[in-house]
Amino acid sequence: MRKIGRLTLLAGIAATLPVLAVASPAQKAPKPKLTLVRAQAIALKARPGKVTDHELEAEKGGSGLRYSFDIKAGSKTYEVGVDAVTGKVLENIVEGPNPD
Repeated sequence: MRKIGRLTLLAGIAATLPVLAVASPAQKAPKPKLTLVRAQAIALKARPGKVTDHELEAEKGGSGLRYSFDIKAGSKTYEVGVDAVTGKVLENIVEGPNPD
């Protein structure tokens, strides 16, 4: 487990499960309305490629809860964030220190 702000993240049981956000008693985390499968379809529409990693995380922006996907497209890996409540693509950027 690791703490991010006032939320605690718990690792999934298997590598195919996302990280789950659990609210501390002082704060209630939003619940995802999208399934992982639906969020992944949205991410792949925004950035076609192969999903190499994914997680459900508490992040600023949007509803505060997003699915984050690492998508390999060509020689680059992109991070695509999909709001877990609205389905809006919040992020679609090259991962790593040198995005060029």
